[in-house]
Amino acid sequence: MFRRLNYRLVFTALLIVASAGVEIAREYRPSFLRPDLHLYAYVGNSGDGTVSVIDLIRMGKIATIAVGGQPSGLRANPVLKQIWGVSTEGGYAFLIDATAGHVEARIPVGLSPFAVDFSPDGNRAYVAASGSAQLVAIDCRSTQVVGRARTGRRPWLARVTPDGKQVLVPNREDSTLEIFDASTLALRATISVASHPEQITVLPDSSIAYVSAMGSNEISAVDLRRNVLIANLQLSGTPSALLMKPDGGELYVNVPSSHGLEIVDTWRTEISESMVLGSAPTGGTMLGDAALVYVTDSSTNTVTPIEMATRHLLPPILTGRNPGSCTLDPSGDLLLVANEDSADLAVIRVRTQSLITMIPVGTRPRSIAVKLF
Repeated sequence: MFRRLNYRLVFTALLIVASAGVEIAREYRPSFLRPDLHLYAYVGNSGDGTVSVIDLIRMGKIATIAVGGQPSGLRANPVLKQIWGVSTEGGYAFLIDATAGHVEARIPVGLSPFAVDFSPDGNRAYVAASGSAQLVAIDCRSTQVVGRARTGRRPWLARVTPDGKQVLVPNREDSTLEIFDASTLALRATISVASHPEQITVLPDSSIAYVSAMGSNEISAVDLRRNVLIANLQLSGTPSALLMKPDGGELYVNVPSSHGLEIVDTWRTEISESMVLGSAPTGGTMLGDAALVYVTDSSTNTVTPIEMATRHLLPPILTGRNPGSCTLDPSGDLLLVANEDSADLAVIRVRTQSLITMIPVGTRPRSIAVKLF
């Protein structure tokens, strides 16, 4: 009887261990994945000129790809199995083949590019070369430059409108927003905006662009149908990340110097609310339904979840040192945070609002792209 009891205990213990293993596997594996799919994160390391490739199933780094000096602006092509970025120091855009795991092309674009954007169909990439005052269009399949246009002084980036018809370029030194035809790169309009514009976000119907102004602590609202400035909205400090709610009803603006988040009512084109979040709210991202917004705090080394329907702050989640850029995987299961000073990537489970692991990457990681293929 005693021996049978021991066997039962051993069998029960094995069942418990097996069940725990299954639960851990489920916890690590995003719910939507099939066995034949890959889910990789690509982290641009500005300090050592590399991109770290992270397998988000095995939760580990699987490759380091040399791309060139000061990589930034990593983006996953929305259709093709490609990861794009720019080398600010090298003056070119680079293309990583996600399947092969190597740099497929380096395309010269001009001095000091900072970001890349795509047409909605993934066929074209657009890059603004800040030091050369140029807008460049690249065919994503042939990797050939198919168009160039002159811009104002110090164009910061190129942003494609959701309908794919226009490319918006903020010129930092001219304090203007230029609107180009996405197909021909013909200049359609030049609009004066608030001082030193940098970041842009656009309403889902492509009707209004919001441009952050670093020199005057303002957000400029621009009517893209009439090509006129609607208003300059005064903020409490210098804006950082711009997060547009998917339905276009609200714009969330991080303002590190005032320790908070300012909310723009896009229907009325006015700042409707302010929230105090922490010491230095920097980067941000949100779930597809905007139920949760995540804001990184570079001073407290945390990311704070916000239930936006109730404006309720959930407990902050510890990350590495100096968190900045953050993004979600396609399912919204995993939140990824790049920690610049500790040179790692924090992986957070959204369902439990808990840290899963910290994965070492290169030095000074500043941009993240995620690709499912």
